[in-house]
Amino acid sequence: MKVRKKEQIWTKDFISLALTQLILFTVFYSLLTTLPIYVIDKLGGTQANAGLIVTFMLASAIIVRPFSAKILDIVGKKRTLVLSVGAFALTTFFYLFMNEFVSLLILRFIHGISFSIVTTATSAIAADIVPKSRKGAGMGYFAMSMNLAVVIGPFIGLSLLQFISVDTYVIVLSILMVISFLCTLIVRIEEREAIEKVTLAIKFKDLIEPKAIPIALISGLVGVAYASILSFVPVYAEAIGLATTASYFFLVFAVVMIAFRPYLGRAFDEKGPRYVLIPSLLIFAAGLIVLGFTETSLVLLIAAGLIGLGYGTLLPGFQTVAIQKSDSHRSGHAISTFFIFYDLGIAIGAFIWGIIIGGFGYEAMYFTGAGLMIVTTVILYRLLTRHLNV
Repeated sequence: MKVRKKEQIWTKDFISLALTQLILFTVFYSLLTTLPIYVIDKLGGTQANAGLIVTFMLASAIIVRPFSAKILDIVGKKRTLVLSVGAFALTTFFYLFMNEFVSLLILRFIHGISFSIVTTATSAIAADIVPKSRKGAGMGYFAMSMNLAVVIGPFIGLSLLQFISVDTYVIVLSILMVISFLCTLIVRIEEREAIEKVTLAIKFKDLIEPKAIPIALISGLVGVAYASILSFVPVYAEAIGLATTASYFFLVFAVVMIAFRPYLGRAFDEKGPRYVLIPSLLIFAAGLIVLGFTETSLVLLIAAGLIGLGYGTLLPGFQTVAIQKSDSHRSGHAISTFFIFYDLGIAIGAFIWGIIIGGFGYEAMYFTGAGLMIVTTVILYRLLTRHLNV
């Protein structure tokens, strides 16, 4: 019993870090959901243009991501966290001045730089803070802050823009980022002494953690499918006459995810990744199929529940496997490698889905995404059983 008390997850540092990530990702997902609508309705853009809004931010994130772990080593995790969150907050404020498509693309590219660094920093710090014996549950709870933001961000964005101007909306997001920045100041981190000995020379292992590549590739395939949710659910709902239900899609997503998160986190630690991740992928695929058949609000919300149950477990599970299969001092590099492939998947997906919608419609996009997830399930099963032995 004494050991369990010492191995607690919900410390002040963990809570402060989780709040930092929750607010940051709330702003990120709020913009991710509302900007495609803004581009189409206000700037007269196409679905492909809307996809580029997502792709451009993630493109810069992908370019910088390989260097983010090296930055953590050189600058230090706490200092990197504070500076990158501050930069993300400042960039958010500049959306006030974006009134045409090209300038918006440029700002999105700049925004992706701080995003790539801060997301590597928060996950690496969380991996250090969470007790080793509770890594699956702890990283699952931490990832829940990001998953909750998937709900809170779009809900805030879609709801606020019905009552306030775009400028006021950006100011609200900027204030939230100031709060996120203040939370970073509370987090305490024990920096490794090795930081002082780090050189500026760049090697392959400074950019990529080889042991994390297999599971990172799987996360990239999931990212491709998930881009259809992030970028196009609100637009899809509007196209089929269910715009008012779109914000509740993400609410149901969160409720289901939170309800099952504690059980799935314990199952991950006790039974192993395959017993959680394989069923989760299949449920995610089922949710995409239901989404493709959606004609009513009820069916849309059923799809949200399935996707919340399936996808809500995948991201923290993949991160945990990446960390567990890498050396402890390489947690930052493992997280960076994971996000490189995940970001790349979302960026590619957002662009490809925009083209597919233009040629074949939303239904074809979701059915194709479901098929991709079924194939990914087979690949993941072989990976977990034959190569990673987990």
